Amino acid sequence: MTYTYTPTGVCAQRITIDINDDETIKSISFLGGCNGNLQGISALAKGKTLDEVISSLKGIKCGFKATSCPDQLAKALEEIKEEL
Repeated sequence: MTYTYTPTGVCAQRITIDINDDETIKSISFLGGCNGNLQGISALAKGKTLDEVISSLKGIKCGFKATSCPDQLAKALEEIKEEL
């Protein structure tokens, strides 16, 4: 299944997440943001469960911002979990 999330408070404008039938991450892509870092996060998350990624990324902040792209990804994954 493919999900789209609109993050807030960060440079990225959209997160697209593909989930496998076993609720592991198939792929993640970001529109906007720090391209290299976000490609790295996407690669590290691939094949992991939603809970693994949420626990690793939730609460990370970017500089003086209250959130970050990884934190916004965790929030997106929490919303997906509620839908499943």
